[in-house]
Amino acid sequence: MSSQLLSANHAAALATTLAARANRKGKGFVSGVYPITPSTECMEYLCNQKIEKGRVVRVESEHSAMGVCIGGAAAGARSFTATSSNGLAYMVENCIAAANLRLPVVMVVANRTLGPPWNIWADQGDALLLRDAGLIQFYCASNQEVFDTVLSAFRLAEDGRVMMPVMVNMEGFILSHNVAPVEIPQQGLVDDFLPLTDIPHRLETVPHTLGQVELPHQNECHRFQHHTAMLAAAAIYDDIRAQFEPIFGRALQGALVPYRCDDAETLIVSMGTMGITAERVVDDMRAAGARVGSLRLRLFRPLPVDAIRAVFAGKKRIAILDRNIGLGLGGVLWSDTRALADPGAVVQNYLTGLGGGDVRPEHIAKIVADIAAREISGAPMLMEAV
Repeated sequence: MSSQLLSANHAAALATTLAARANRKGKGFVSGVYPITPSTECMEYLCNQKIEKGRVVRVESEHSAMGVCIGGAAAGARSFTATSSNGLAYMVENCIAAANLRLPVVMVVANRTLGPPWNIWADQGDALLLRDAGLIQFYCASNQEVFDTVLSAFRLAEDGRVMMPVMVNMEGFILSHNVAPVEIPQQGLVDDFLPLTDIPHRLETVPHTLGQVELPHQNECHRFQHHTAMLAAAAIYDDIRAQFEPIFGRALQGALVPYRCDDAETLIVSMGTMGITAERVVDDMRAAGARVGSLRLRLFRPLPVDAIRAVFAGKKRIAILDRNIGLGLGGVLWSDTRALADPGAVVQNYLTGLGGGDVRPEHIAKIVADIAAREISGAPMLMEAV
């Protein structure tokens, strides 16, 4: 095990390189790539790596990048791509195809605001376009978490009980370009952790179809099978976590990251790097005698409903922070989780960091002060960040 100073972009690419080499005795590795800020450095780093049995294909668009991954996975290879923002939007059709075909493609998304008007800074709205499209979604808060999650994403995606794409999200520039120490395992440990890719429905010499026309009842059955597999993925991920630590000597973060939640009366709920800032605020407020806790969601699809409800239980006030907006309703995290609170709890949505504004401790402290003064929930509230 060695420690390297890496950006999250480079950490994702290095994790992918190790995963690609781990499949050298199997069907190899295929990646389709097309650059877009702020994920370009991930692809550039990957293009410069030596992979004994595999190929990184430079294509003319994001749509084609996922097309290459679909072809590679359909042939039985381990597959990967990376993108961001409007690149992901252009890729949506093929992302849905990969999901519906149950192909275990791993994709890293450097979350960036959708345009026009053009903005290159962080906003989770790009990934949340695909909330209900059948891709597993993780949201990371550190460079080490990006590296570990990418490695585990290949294991999860390729599990025979799952077989679907996994999206690993990191906020653009906040993580993608910031450099931090990352613990990197030796290739042999990655080989031990990742079995050879085995895609049961891969295309081989025995003729069969993949992506054929379906009658309504066939499509209904396949969609429900996909839904059932998605629900099962959370427990399978817990099994993967149990195998991760003995091999790599560190814990793999779970679906939820609760922080000082047990006796909290007020809870701050978030995804991504805002959760790390919220933990600092919690410590400051605890020192002042306030019973505040933080809950960071890493796994958004499948949504860990029972686990969230258990943390929400007994909480009088829940502030849900969204670096995104579902226009006409409110934050996406809020809209999916507000019903899991106890009856009578004040559950307030705060839209903050939209378009990439910094969310600092003083902003979250202001949010906690606002919800402390509330007796009932109100409409989603815009909290400007700078």
